[in-house]
Amino acid sequence: MATTLTSKGQVTIPKRIRDAMRLLPGAAVEFSVNAAGEVVLHPRKAAKGASAPVRDRFDAVRGRADVHWRTDELMKLLRADD
Repeated sequence: MATTLTSKGQVTIPKRIRDAMRLLPGAAVEFSVNAAGEVVLHPRKAAKGASAPVRDRFDAVRGRADVHWRTDELMKLLRADD
């Protein structure tokens, strides 16, 4: 699998590799060079006490609401004349 180096020295990690390593946008990675001179990509370990990165602010709260409004009840509340 090949990719092209940009003028800024950047490359795109192919999707197949991102998926295999479970890398999400914003994930921290580290590079190392092994004894054979090959570059190895490692997901960076989180610091002690750091929480796992949240993929999306809505994913973080999805399914956690404990208020079960029915649409008609909510519309009545929102449209109530005070």
